[in-house]
Amino acid sequence: MKIWRSTIVAALLLACGAQVQAGVVIGGTRLIYDGGKKEASLGVNNPDKVPYLVQSWVDSPKGVNAKAPFIITPPLFRLDGEQNNILRVVRAGGNLPTDRESLYWLHIKAIPSAEKTANTLQIAVKTSIKLIYRPSGLPGSMNEAAQALSWQRSGNALQVSNSSPYYITFFKVKINGSQVKSATMVAPYSSERFALPAGSASGALSWEIINDYGGVSKPFIGNL
Repeated sequence: MKIWRSTIVAALLLACGAQVQAGVVIGGTRLIYDGGKKEASLGVNNPDKVPYLVQSWVDSPKGVNAKAPFIITPPLFRLDGEQNNILRVVRAGGNLPTDRESLYWLHIKAIPSAEKTANTLQIAVKTSIKLIYRPSGLPGSMNEAAQALSWQRSGNALQVSNSSPYYITFFKVKINGSQVKSATMVAPYSSERFALPAGSASGALSWEIINDYGGVSKPFIGNL
């Protein structure tokens, strides 16, 4: 009986978490900061009837000790039910490269409002999206950069080289119809290696990337 009750409680907690996850809706899966503008903005929406406390901040990528040179306004606010708000990201100094994009992470935490009772469960949900600073005047486009990627086999790995100033995030990479599941992203002017599917050696290669709006590009075709 105790095991059965524990299972029911666990299921209820998971259901509660799923509802909170659906509470505050972020207006994008990434934010591109145009270096030629004073700020970038991102919408947040609360379709629920209960208010949320929303907190947001920007972090540098893992392995980078420098503080992220961006501030968000408002950093902390109450978002009432069925209301919208705008997060504004402003650059606050920093010596960022002018010949390539820079990657940061924008975090948004939503805490639902609830009465303080013994049986109340509050779950804070944090969403993290890419914040990409794009200096003005970069040559070419992301699609051109994706088309120009160089691919080769390196042992049991697929190596991709990016000679462009853009971060390229992969939606799907396939070789002979088999998906390269470890393919994620390649930074500007750098290379990455991804584990090849079992039995893959060479042949037809295709890749799709995620664009500035979170959509998926057309397939690019090549050979390995």
